[in-house]
Amino acid sequence: MDDASLKQDLKAEAERLGFFRFGVAPATDADGFARFEVWLDAGYHGAMGYLDKHRAARRHPAAVLPAVRSVVMLGFDYPAEPPVAGPNHGRVAAYARGPDYHEFLWEKLNTLSAWLRKRVPDAQSRGVTDSAPLLERDFARRAGLGWFGKNTMLIDKRRGSFFLLAALLTSVDLPADAPHAASHCGTCTACLDACPTQAFPAPGTLDARKCISYLTIETKAAFPLELRGKVGDWLFGCDVCQDVCPWNRNAGEWATAFPAEPTFASLDAIAVLELSEDEFRRRFRPTPLARPKRNGLRRNAAIVLGNTGDARALPALECAANDPDPTVRDAAEWAKFQIRNRSTQVLS
Repeated sequence: MDDASLKQDLKAEAERLGFFRFGVAPATDADGFARFEVWLDAGYHGAMGYLDKHRAARRHPAAVLPAVRSVVMLGFDYPAEPPVAGPNHGRVAAYARGPDYHEFLWEKLNTLSAWLRKRVPDAQSRGVTDSAPLLERDFARRAGLGWFGKNTMLIDKRRGSFFLLAALLTSVDLPADAPHAASHCGTCTACLDACPTQAFPAPGTLDARKCISYLTIETKAAFPLELRGKVGDWLFGCDVCQDVCPWNRNAGEWATAFPAEPTFASLDAIAVLELSEDEFRRRFRPTPLARPKRNGLRRNAAIVLGNTGDARALPALECAANDPDPTVRDAAEWAKFQIRNRSTQVLS
């Protein structure tokens, strides 16, 4: 069987597994590596030191699979319906309302890799998600999957940006797809204008240190005072720049096999603040919400409660103000002040 037929069969198998975006890029240096280094040198990665530590590995996919000849880029849609948050509830980013996507996608990638080895017995392959040192957006654009929006997200003209990227690196030399050369954002700045924390110093550049997703997931530190009020009711992650994107106007209409849990769309922030370690593990361990760990999620919950401003949260915040963890204490004290200050203003 020729390489073109093998590629078509591989695409059909990927679609059977739920990957409705498929493209092949040649395994050469990442197009945006120099830009990535400039971004790192500007400090925009914040406390994500692993990005700087392993920066050189992101130059070429051979750092992930030495024998790589092709990078098969894949996209998996996830539900994108905006959550309806109740009183004292915090919103959760759409991708995080289900199982840990790494484990979920790795299982499918391993199945795809095994399929390829049956067809090409001497093939070497490795399936990766964003936990591997690969500039996956670069290869996705090169594989024709979309363009980089001004919010740095990869956008598909037909299906928007609510999808997870994955890659199958292989030693098989598959025919490459044409790269996506054009941008279709035009003069639109909806994503930049809507960002609550103004985390984009320029179109296509994200200062992660100001991003709500970074604050609520990646950093273990207390939130900067000037950003706390702007986090709003986001408990974990943020979808604002995607929600306002015109290319996502049909988001939610695409069928997906991603097993989202609707009750995770918004969570009772008081209940999260009061979670014991055992309760946290039982409820969130197999999900993305485990990443900031219990105290990180409780810190986020306190910030949400301070922003929602409901006095019914004060007893839980009073208790959290005596927590052994300093970031939880700090967030609880801040939230108490916000609620009481708001109540005083209303009374006056």
